[in-house]
Amino acid sequence: MSVPRSNTRLSLPLSPSLSLSLPLSEGQGTELTGLFVERPQENVVIIAGMTDRRTDGKPTVKWLKGKWLDLASKAGKHLQFKETYDRETKVRKYTQTAGAAGAYRCEVTSKDKFDSASFEITPQSSLPITPLFHPPTSKPPSPLSAITPRHPVIDVWELLKSAHPSEYEKIAFEYGITDLRGMLKRLKKMKAEPKPSEAFLKRMESCYSVEKGKKIVLTCEVFDPNVQVKWLKNGQEIKGSAKYIMETIGNIRKLTIMKTTLADDAAYECVVGEDKCFTEVFVKEPPVTITKLMDDYHVVVGERVEFEVEVSEEGANAMWSIFKDTNPAKYRIKKDGRKHMLIILEAGLEDIGMYHCWTNGGHTKGELEVEEKELLVLQDIADLTVKATDQAIFKCEVSDEKVTGKWFKDGVEVLPDERHKMTHIGRFHKLLIDNVKPQDAGDYTFIPNGYALSLSAKLNFLGKEPLTPVPEKHPPKIHLDTTGNMVSQNTIIVVAGNKLRLDVEITGEPAPTVVWSKGEEVLTPGWRPSQCQVITATEGRVRVDNRKTLSSFVIEGAEREDEANYTICVTNPAGEDKAKLFVKIVDVPDPPQNVKCLSVGEDSSSMVWEPPAFDGGAPLKGYLMERKKKGSSRWTKLNFDVYEATTYEAKRMIEGVYYEMRVFAINSIGMSQPSITSKPFMPLAPTSEPTRLLVHDVTDGTCTLKWMAPERIGAGGLDGYIIEYCKEGETEWVVANKELCERQGYVVRGLPVGEKINFRVFAKNLAGVSPPATLAQPVTVREIVDLPKIRLPRDLRTKYIRKVGDKINLVIPFQGKPRPVVKWYKDGAPVDEKIVGVRNSTVDSILFIRSAERDHSGKYELVVQIENMEDRATIDLRVVERPGPPTKVKVTEVWGFNAALEWEAPKDDGNCEITGYTIQKADKKTMEWYTIYEHNRRPSCTSSDLIMGNEYMFRVYSENLVGPSEEPGLAYNPPEFKEKDVSCIPTFTQPLLDRSVVAGYSTAMSCSVKGFPKPKIVWMKNKMILGGDPKYIMLNNQGVLTLNIRKPSTFDGGRYSCMAVNDLGQALVECKLEIRSKADENC
Repeated sequence: MSVPRSNTRLSLPLSPSLSLSLPLSEGQGTELTGLFVERPQENVVIIAGMTDRRTDGKPTVKWLKGKWLDLASKAGKHLQFKETYDRETKVRKYTQTAGAAGAYRCEVTSKDKFDSASFEITPQSSLPITPLFHPPTSKPPSPLSAITPRHPVIDVWELLKSAHPSEYEKIAFEYGITDLRGMLKRLKKMKAEPKPSEAFLKRMESCYSVEKGKKIVLTCEVFDPNVQVKWLKNGQEIKGSAKYIMETIGNIRKLTIMKTTLADDAAYECVVGEDKCFTEVFVKEPPVTITKLMDDYHVVVGERVEFEVEVSEEGANAMWSIFKDTNPAKYRIKKDGRKHMLIILEAGLEDIGMYHCWTNGGHTKGELEVEEKELLVLQDIADLTVKATDQAIFKCEVSDEKVTGKWFKDGVEVLPDERHKMTHIGRFHKLLIDNVKPQDAGDYTFIPNGYALSLSAKLNFLGKEPLTPVPEKHPPKIHLDTTGNMVSQNTIIVVAGNKLRLDVEITGEPAPTVVWSKGEEVLTPGWRPSQCQVITATEGRVRVDNRKTLSSFVIEGAEREDEANYTICVTNPAGEDKAKLFVKIVDVPDPPQNVKCLSVGEDSSSMVWEPPAFDGGAPLKGYLMERKKKGSSRWTKLNFDVYEATTYEAKRMIEGVYYEMRVFAINSIGMSQPSITSKPFMPLAPTSEPTRLLVHDVTDGTCTLKWMAPERIGAGGLDGYIIEYCKEGETEWVVANKELCERQGYVVRGLPVGEKINFRVFAKNLAGVSPPATLAQPVTVREIVDLPKIRLPRDLRTKYIRKVGDKINLVIPFQGKPRPVVKWYKDGAPVDEKIVGVRNSTVDSILFIRSAERDHSGKYELVVQIENMEDRATIDLRVVERPGPPTKVKVTEVWGFNAALEWEAPKDDGNCEITGYTIQKADKKTMEWYTIYEHNRRPSCTSSDLIMGNEYMFRVYSENLVGPSEEPGLAYNPPEFKEKDVSCIPTFTQPLLDRSVVAGYSTAMSCSVKGFPKPKIVWMKNKMILGGDPKYIMLNNQGVLTLNIRKPSTFDGGRYSCMAVNDLGQALVECKLEIRSKADENC
């Protein structure tokens, strides 16, 4: 609640619920909105009233400002509290005189009971205050605007900077700043002037701004490149992570914040020792778009309206606007995830208008149409004839389920008691009278509350005195009551689904026999399925209940098939009597058929449908139409009064939006089911006329027109253009193009020479043809002779050079009328169009080559000719590439530390002049090439600063406009080195010798072998390969092979062999080893 800062009284009754009332002072000239009727003055007085009847003893009252500030501690000049008690009314009043704006709350506590009331006081001066931490931005009007005016804004921080410290608390209290400590901390940082720093060469910016979800980099520069820094966020140290990345690049220190969120909106510091560098980061939320647009509503007075939109981000803010003076208390704003709703509890005629919803990235609107209520009687009350002790039921149906009403008998209200009961279920209202008595007969009326409408019916009591029996015989007699449901002498109308009970009084002695028949069928108690239709006396939907003096014909839940002629026949020995009745069943009509759209406009559509196949047995009164946007579930009524025709023009639609429509049929019984929904249709409008229509060219039989697109195209788009012409003085227009022209230009052909012709152009789209664009003056069709002239571009007047492989596209404009003949020649011969492409138009000629080759070089000549007149232009095209290497490069002389080189020009210059040479040298030891001359113009040079005794190589590259040659010319070609083939088969140069050793003493056998590749050695004993036995040690030292046998025994004697194998062959040597025992040796 917004309260101007002036003399205002707010009364708050605290229990059981809290409310606000504002009696204001008089004499104010400014018009106020909302709850105010006149502008108040001076201080604000808030009164809280509470009755002691609902509490035990004196309650505890606490006044709070913001969330936590207890105003009792601030009592003084600006805050005064007063308590009064009225003994008669037992009401306590607590008064607070406040001199500041902000959010207030009053809390009342009494033992186990608690209640509170919240309200807000906002100054309504010429300079309203904005929220502290959110600078004002350009936004749409605030929700339920017309309550708060727009004014210039005060910057509270600038006010605090210039104020004396003793006034800080007063300013904070006046402008609603509840966090005084946080305000002082921030103000201290803002007022602190930057001091010359020895630690920082460059500080961070004072503040940074970043969009939510993006990254931001905070950068500062320190004096010492090796110093360590700390990064703080709101005074807390930041640790390096995937979210916070800290970098050190020389003297620069960086803090990168990845994927910023609203939690990153804080103060950041870079700390070097005791020196700090401070900045603030402001995180901006991305634009919130509207994903589901607002629907239109068409309701009656008193109905609930719920405008709903859906935004792209959950929890985002949406603003609602009405742009009219209204009471905001009747509106409710609700948020549910991404859905935002504006609810009007009970719509009135004053709520008609456009409603807008804004986000910071989108806007939508919906229209509300409110009609006055009109109550339709769907089923009237029927007259009843009831006998004594039976039950009478009066029943009616109206169109509104919420309507209540009263029942009257002969003008006196019927009150519920044991016999009279009133029910209201949906649209049906019933009066039930049990145990009918003679005094119940009379006129009964039902009057709906709030409507000048009444429904009446008559109750007839059937309770005559019993006939005195006479011994004579009397013929039977049928006593039909022609009142009640009978619309004519013998016709009874029954609404489908209702119950029909026809009580017929019968007289006659003896008691007559009663037979009911339907058409040709007889209804008797002895009916069986193989015979006629018969209903038993106690069950069945259609039944007959016969008594001595009364016969009742009953149909439960009447159906269309029950409509027929019925005959009652009574017989006794004294005679017979008959009566015929026609029972007519009426029902709601069938739905209308074939609902479709005939045509559309910019904001309208013409709809047509066919009447229902069955009118329900009652004449049709008319139709009700509804429409909705495609994809929406909300149907909007188009009419509240019954519409009689079968065509309807729906208006006030949005162009470019698909709609669907359905129709209801209405008769005296009620409303039908909805028709099948029409096919979706879109309101569209033709475009505006084309603009800037002009004549571009005229010949003996053609006229070239050009124009611009229409200024307004609309949602229907633009399909093309239609061009028409007619002779001057005539009215018959001829269509020039058989198919739509999609371009903004057209050549009209076949025009009569010398005639004056008028032209016009239409734009066409799905909605139809636009108004025409016409020429102000007619055009005379005749040839304008113009000599041929070639306008050669400036860059083609000199030699045109391109590289091999380039694309060549030469556009040569020319002029001449009539259309000239264009020819191309290369070196005096016509160009081969298989090699070179040529395209000609009326104003230029294009010569193009997809991939240039050196063969394309030459002089190209363009000839433009009109009869015996012509113009020529020559283009010198040269296609160039890299040159070949220089030839005959040689060292002509060597002296001291110098060497002289000479060479000849390359055989292939690349089709352009050689511009120079590049000479390089390399030491044969390192083979690293160094450039000693670049762009050398002469075919010789001298290389200096050579090292005596080293061997050098030289190479030379030739250069032209394209670049250096791909291959160099070499001055020294070393002979190729051929390795000597030293491969040979294995050969033993020293064989194995027979040995004789004493058992127990280690021995060795040796031989030598040569061969390349190095042979593989295999030792064998008695032709068995020696494996991994540790007793045998096999050695190979530069081809000398040794087999050591450790402590041989007599079993180790035998023939040993050594085999050498490589890719070329193998060799084998053998020896005999004899082992002597120690005993033999001692002998």
